[in-house]
Amino acid sequence: MKLILLGAPGAGKGTVAKLLTEIDGSVQISTGDILRAAVAAGTELGKKAEAAMKAGDLVSDDLIMGIMEERLKEDDCKSGYLLDGFPRTIPQAEALKGLLDKMGEQLDTVVNIDVPREVILDRLTTRRTCTDCGAIYNVKSNPPQVEGICDACGGNVVQRDDETEEAIGNRLDVYNEKTAPLADFYEKEGMLLTVSATSSDDVISAIKNKLGM
Repeated sequence: MKLILLGAPGAGKGTVAKLLTEIDGSVQISTGDILRAAVAAGTELGKKAEAAMKAGDLVSDDLIMGIMEERLKEDDCKSGYLLDGFPRTIPQAEALKGLLDKMGEQLDTVVNIDVPREVILDRLTTRRTCTDCGAIYNVKSNPPQVEGICDACGGNVVQRDDETEEAIGNRLDVYNEKTAPLADFYEKEGMLLTVSATSSDDVISAIKNKLGM
């Protein structure tokens, strides 16, 4: 399958993407991952992206599209891909449409995971992360056995700076201003599947029904 996952921070895009890749072997692609991979590989585009990031600048759309094109041409994308957190803006969506046309490819659907703001705030403000291995916990539903200590590696389990209530509120406001209009864009393209669900399994079921799987 070839699809885009839209949804605010904390809507569960990463969890849904992981479950979908297990169904048909498609690969999950996020902008962060491809930027880091391009930088690590030392490609020409990767070097330019690294310079922008080190300067604290946003990586330009042209650069991101160039790196995205390189990534989508790799062999593992032949079995399908899930774009997680990309595109973020209407210009990126239009550029992606042009890129896919050029490659002779077409998206199956665009999934908008619609989760109430208060649920997202509760999810993210109760999330804790191991500073060493990156394991994720939740103080309500999945706390570490010893408070503040990672079960897996014994590292420190902390609340990330960007997961305080104020920081998350800001992230959600930015998302609503910049990225939420993408839902309208893909609605007009006749490609949008909006799933109002807080359970990843419900989202997967809706996608399977839509794609006749």
